[in-house]
Amino acid sequence: MSNKPIIVVTGFTREVRTVEGPGIVAIAGGGVAARLEQALHEAVADGACGILSYGLTGGLAEGLHIGDWIVGDRLTGAIEHDCHRGWRDAIAARLPGATVGTFFADGRMIDTIAEKRALGVRHAALAVDMESHVAAAVAKAHDLPFAIARIVSDEVGHLLPHAITVSMRPDGGFDRTAMRRSLANDPSQMRDVTQTMAQFAVGFRGLRRGARLLGQRLAFPAA
Repeated sequence: MSNKPIIVVTGFTREVRTVEGPGIVAIAGGGVAARLEQALHEAVADGACGILSYGLTGGLAEGLHIGDWIVGDRLTGAIEHDCHRGWRDAIAARLPGATVGTFFADGRMIDTIAEKRALGVRHAALAVDMESHVAAAVAKAHDLPFAIARIVSDEVGHLLPHAITVSMRPDGGFDRTAMRRSLANDPSQMRDVTQTMAQFAVGFRGLRRGARLLGQRLAFPAA
């Protein structure tokens, strides 16, 4: 087995903390594709055996609920890329109840429920995130195995409130000042923000459990 690290790609630094450990290089995208791409190329140059997109995800299909695991079979959107079959199967086997299917990612924050549903139907996609397309492109450029394992924190019928969408800092941190400013401008968001934060908390707990279940090498196949 290669002793090169697994590179893990997330959105928030809080997601990074759920998966840190020996043999893992975790990088938060912070919603800035160019910055993430550069960081990934630099990490690969130091050595890597595979790239895993890991973190929270928004559901694009009915029947997916908060805390459900989605394991990528393929990615569509900004790039068309198949996930590594052996790694996919190993991940799915270790995450209870995981659903295997297509992810969509093109870097945009989807801003209507109608578009979420339309994307799911048009691309036969189960979930969406903002980092997988960058991770897949770097994996493809370096001929590395690529996988996706993400947990639903936002169902297809729920739209993230503005106070949440403006809160991601470029370094992957959480900008509470921006969130408070948005809430001051539109206090009617408060109930939705509270619900969304509770959903995120479920997701973060699930990510920590998932990392333990996947094990030290995050289920990366031995050969």
